[in-house]
Amino acid sequence: MARLKITQTKSYIGSKQNHRETLRTLGLRKINHSVVKEDRPEIRGMVQTVRHLVTVEEVD
Repeated sequence: MARLKITQTKSYIGSKQNHRETLRTLGLRKINHSVVKEDRPEIRGMVQTVRHLVTVEEVD
């Protein structure tokens, strides 16, 4: 199964509470912090919610 590298590129300051909680659930803590997650519909949905704060790459 494919994996996604998710990197936080912008600050969550001033964003909605839902966006802050989504970043925390993904495991992102600060700018330029990256996590690798399995490519699943739940993760894709969370990334879609905070798409303006993160970048996503596929890794093998």
